Amino acid sequence: MDKIAVLIPCYNEEKSIQKVITDFKRELPEAVIYVYDNNSTDRTYDLAVAAGAVVRREPKQGKGNVLRTMFREVDAECYLLVDGDDTYPSESARDLCDAVTEKKMDMAIGDRLSSTYFTENKRPFHNSGNRLVRFLVNTLFRGDVVDIMTGYRALSYNFVKSFPVLSEGFEIETEMTIYALDKNMRYCNIPVTYRDRQEGSVSKLNTVSDGTKVLIEIVRLFRDYKPISFFGIVAAILIIIALCFIIPIIIEFRQTGIVERFPTLFMAGFIGLAGLLVLGCGIILESMSENAKREFENHLQMIENRKKDLLNEREQK
Repeated sequence: MDKIAVLIPCYNEEKSIQKVITDFKRELPEAVIYVYDNNSTDRTYDLAVAAGAVVRREPKQGKGNVLRTMFREVDAECYLLVDGDDTYPSESARDLCDAVTEKKMDMAIGDRLSSTYFTENKRPFHNSGNRLVRFLVNTLFRGDVVDIMTGYRALSYNFVKSFPVLSEGFEIETEMTIYALDKNMRYCNIPVTYRDRQEGSVSKLNTVSDGTKVLIEIVRLFRDYKPISFFGIVAAILIIIALCFIIPIIIEFRQTGIVERFPTLFMAGFIGLAGLLVLGCGIILESMSENAKREFENHLQMIENRKKDLLNEREQK
């Protein structure tokens, strides 16, 4: 079991990968640097090997798929996630790792948005997109995370081994953040500087398509983690629509004693009934969600016991 594992998912980062590895080796000499190459068509793999990293391949494309494999294969007390594009400062690595190893945080978040991100980032709509995602996540999940989509964060062993990676692409950061909020894990925001990519280095993040995936992911996780709130909102919308149709009919009936719009009345009744059924589904799923949280606490204890065994094995070597 490593003390600190630096995890670097990479796809075509030959211009920066050696510098990233060298910088983090300097700041964290006790760490093991892992580079997972995600089907690069340039010299990323060879350059990472030459720089002294542990280099492996992940054939399934997508950052989420790479992190899934990393989390399964690497055992460490602290995991430091960083991109291979040299946009995150290695000088902040120690602060992030200390938050996990010394302060017992489950997630230390490298907050770009409080420092240089809005001035350094040159990609259109990314700034407004980050603000929108931050607002939605913190509002829906009652958090105070400053930078939801940062790729620079330190994670505890318990977080990594309990986190079910479902996302395949760049929405993975949003999924990790929401998971930490829902599971009441300890986290902190640590401001870090951000610099734009080197000239000639191209971002793999597509503003429109990946941004849409992130928003869909937020809705999906809101449905899964907060079913009574999600289905309650849907039920309220359906019931309000039903009332908008049925109230004029009731007023008309009180005035004339005649119901002339039976099709509208039946439609409103079915919509209202659908709203009640949706609300019932939400109540049932909320009960299931509470039971899942209780089971999660037991699972977390098993992970903690496994961590102690690995630490004992390391001390005996």
